[in-house]
Amino acid sequence: MPQPICFMVMPYGIKETGAQPGKGPPKIDFDALWRKAFEPLIKELGYEPVRADQDIGALIVHEMLERLYFSDLVLADMTLPNGNVYYEIGIRHAARDKGCVLIGADWSHPLFDLDQARRVRYPLPEGDITDQTAEAIKTSLKAAVPNLAAGVSPMVQVLPGFPDNVDPNRATTIRNLLQDLAQFQARIKAIDMAPKAERAMRARALIKEYPATQARIQSVALDVVRLLQDCAPDCVSWQEVLDYIDGLPPETHNLPVIQEQRCLAQSKLGNHLEAIAALEALIKLNGPTSEREGLIGGRYKKLYDSAKKKADEAKYLTQAIEHYDRGMMLDLNDYFPSSNLPRLYRARGDEGDEERARAIAGLVQIACERAKERNPSDEWVRPTLLGNAFDEGNINTARKLVKEIESEGAATWKLATTIDDLERAVKQTNDKVKRDALVQLLGQLRELL
Repeated sequence: MPQPICFMVMPYGIKETGAQPGKGPPKIDFDALWRKAFEPLIKELGYEPVRADQDIGALIVHEMLERLYFSDLVLADMTLPNGNVYYEIGIRHAARDKGCVLIGADWSHPLFDLDQARRVRYPLPEGDITDQTAEAIKTSLKAAVPNLAAGVSPMVQVLPGFPDNVDPNRATTIRNLLQDLAQFQARIKAIDMAPKAERAMRARALIKEYPATQARIQSVALDVVRLLQDCAPDCVSWQEVLDYIDGLPPETHNLPVIQEQRCLAQSKLGNHLEAIAALEALIKLNGPTSEREGLIGGRYKKLYDSAKKKADEAKYLTQAIEHYDRGMMLDLNDYFPSSNLPRLYRARGDEGDEERARAIAGLVQIACERAKERNPSDEWVRPTLLGNAFDEGNINTARKLVKEIESEGAATWKLATTIDDLERAVKQTNDKVKRDALVQLLGQLRELL
């Protein structure tokens, strides 16, 4: 009798994990993982195992779609944040009502919350897959996979009747909700663009209309929190930001992205160590990201700036560099962590730090240019490019950007937030001609504040 087909969605070859030391192997041999663990497991479960790269040449899109649809079971390994794997999971969830099981190493963290489609964890202490590890993986998965294979996909759970018999009244409800959200986002943008004198009044009116206790739409809550942060400390206090966050319903308050913003507000109130502890707990629970490591780096940078003792200053500077560097390596496209490193390396001044500063400044430029292409509305790209021009002593670029700030206004360029870093860059400029030119530009910017 022909056996049912299990299509395995996973990376192949040897891949770096990016796992921190002690929290996962640095590399995984996915071919060995397939050969020693997954393929024999699938056969033991009564399926014929098929893996994408078994085809001669690359698996073209229409063949991949056919396999995702017609396979009796799709087993998807999410150990690494692999874009192809995530895409194929989404296709299967929408294409079939059941038969998609997510798995991953016990130390891995998915890119986003997938609680509605549970993930089976398996032990993976080393990347070359010993026979003992292969047996432990099969034991962990053998009982769980058949049970989860019978579970329905998130699309069917959320939309009864999907895909052909969904209640049309739900479409009207969602359409109305989306229109309300569009109007809300327009108000947020209008407040952000309003003159400074009007921003406080408009922001407070919005808080009154969308109180924290009733902010059950998570995207709305996040937009309000970010607006309040943008208005602080000129229009609202950081304590008001923290109070709003702490008043949110638990399911919203506990979102990792909201917790990140809470840590920022804590730090703005001077509680840097508490913010660091909370961010480290967040990483322990949900895994590291460039944003979280960058936020920790920023808190240590604040402690470094305010340190009274040389020993504390050196300790906090080292920790700031360490966390910013981790954030940079987690995502080279995220310019936030890397943009802070050139000044900190120059402040430390160890052997090789000047070379590291110059190399990273070039990386920041590339990351910013890429960010502009991917998201032209990113409001932090241009301030970062300004800081990078000061870091590199690029007077022509700095003058050009200062003229744009004079034309567009300091608020649009987040000048109040970034000017201290510009001053640090000026002090670190050894070339007298360049330093004098940057001092003049810095004076022009301070007048705008």
